[in-house]
Amino acid sequence: MDRLTEMEAFATVVDQGGFTDAARKMGISKSAVSKHVSSLEARLGARLLNRTTRRVSPTEIGLAYYDRARRVLNDAGEADALVTSMQSAPSGLLRISVATDFGVNHLSPILGEFLQEFPDITVNMVLNNRYAELISEGFDMAIRVGDLDDSTLRARKLSETSKRMVGSPEYFEKYGHPEKIDDLNDHQLLHYSNQSNGAVWKIKAPSGELRQVRTAGWLSVNDGQSLLNAAVSGLGIAYLPNYLYADAMRDGLVEEAIPKLPTETQGIYAVYPPGRFTQPKVRAFIDFLAHAFADKGPDNW
Repeated sequence: MDRLTEMEAFATVVDQGGFTDAARKMGISKSAVSKHVSSLEARLGARLLNRTTRRVSPTEIGLAYYDRARRVLNDAGEADALVTSMQSAPSGLLRISVATDFGVNHLSPILGEFLQEFPDITVNMVLNNRYAELISEGFDMAIRVGDLDDSTLRARKLSETSKRMVGSPEYFEKYGHPEKIDDLNDHQLLHYSNQSNGAVWKIKAPSGELRQVRTAGWLSVNDGQSLLNAAVSGLGIAYLPNYLYADAMRDGLVEEAIPKLPTETQGIYAVYPPGRFTQPKVRAFIDFLAHAFADKGPDNW
């Protein structure tokens, strides 16, 4: 007899608490279930079930065997699902969480191309400026920039962006350029209000040492574009990724605060819930983004 079928019959009897319900669950006769379990016990040379007229329960050996058998059966089920998943066409609703500024500037413009390529997928892109809990909030994936705090998620790096401190020429004309990291304590800094480390900037010194700057500033906001607008307006210095400040710097609206500092590079990642296989719709979108961002680098967003 098939060893996996024997294991399934035994595990289903334990799950269902009897042969009759196990037969109904498996869609076979009660005698067939009994035959599979008896064959398994004979092959192992051990009694796995206590049988009485009123109930069926696993023996001590049977309970230990059940734990391992259930793992094997679950792995087999996931293997089957993996093959089915990889062969099926991407379809269904794809829910994505992404920061507002990145979603507006870099995902929205290319979504149409993706939907035309995969007409059986519908997209619900939720723009927010916090790290959404993917599983509990029902998201299939998210796009995140910078350090990945949640190590339980799977991630694929899509690209990189540089990060610099910028302010308007008018601000620097009025307050002067900071020449070193310590000088930032005398300036107005503009902060993301939703960062877990609060009003703290981690900045790499020319020596390579990672320095921390903490100052309240006079504005904090949970949106990068709003921080850029504040910097352009002369309200202070913002620490922003290239994909936000690049156009403003090119147009002369902002300039780098301390040009001699090393440029920080941040990764741009697609993150998605853990599991042994990836849903086709998620895999299709991540592959699409990797191709779309293939020519992007730290300084050319």
